[in-house]
Amino acid sequence: MRSRVVFISLLLFAAIPSPWSSPPLALVLGVAFGLTLAHPFADGSRRLSRFLLQASVVLLGFAMNLDQVLRAGRSGFLYTLLGIAFALGVGTLLARALSVPWRAGYLVSVGTAICGGSAIAAVGPAVNATAEEMSISIGTVFLLNAVGLLLFPPLGHLFGLSEPQFGLWAALAIHDTSSVVGAGAKYGAEALTVATTVKLARALWIVPLTLVTAMMRARGEPRGRASFASIRWPWFILLFLGAAVVSTYFAALAPVYSWLSGAGRTGLTVTLFLIGSGMSRASLRRVGARPLAQGVLLWVVVAVGSLELIRWGAIGLH
Repeated sequence: MRSRVVFISLLLFAAIPSPWSSPPLALVLGVAFGLTLAHPFADGSRRLSRFLLQASVVLLGFAMNLDQVLRAGRSGFLYTLLGIAFALGVGTLLARALSVPWRAGYLVSVGTAICGGSAIAAVGPAVNATAEEMSISIGTVFLLNAVGLLLFPPLGHLFGLSEPQFGLWAALAIHDTSSVVGAGAKYGAEALTVATTVKLARALWIVPLTLVTAMMRARGEPRGRASFASIRWPWFILLFLGAAVVSTYFAALAPVYSWLSGAGRTGLTVTLFLIGSGMSRASLRRVGARPLAQGVLLWVVVAVGSLELIRWGAIGLH
């Protein structure tokens, strides 16, 4: 009875928007619940989190503006592509070196390369990730999100970055879009504009990466099963892209889109609580702390590397 009351109370806290409710906090509360109390609705929670995860990703598409993304992409396409490829490559090497289970390692790499929890939410179903793997990978990127949001603005001033330089650095090195926007807003209006548009350009890579991941997973199945019918196609990603198209070219309904994207953020917050609550001490021992070590090392490499390239003038918006 006690575990049910606590679970429902925490679920409502995550579901009701407030200044105190946030995705990182929801995940922390979920993990704390899972590690200390027996889950009263384990099976139902797991099924709900999978559906809610996909629905939230679709709703978040209503916050995107393809025109802004394309304008930023004209000058940032190449280094965005190279940055994503670099993060995925280094993440794969680190995962192997640290003996991280391949799905958890891949999800940490994807979250670092593209846009944090949203990318993990999209790619996770394509690789049939477990609740433990999703929780560890999302927890890793959200922890680093919080660190980046706090540290990046003072570091930008310390290194003498201009607002466009800082906005570009934040977009390339901070995982989640919300933290990128928050860091850019703290640094200045121009930094916020650059950070948001470049981050949106990175976020679009969710679609091809998820589809390629699903196809490659099908190719790895035993001979005779690797067909289009065997692929667990992430159709909700196409709905995500459709939402972005609608929000861009049918601006008359902007207030509705704002409400829908807000519902997506709330849904993602609830999902993170549900995913976190699915953890237990036994599952944590099975997955281990190695994905966290991989995420921290990969983030340091990406953050330091992109900062130095920006300071040297090797990359920038033109």
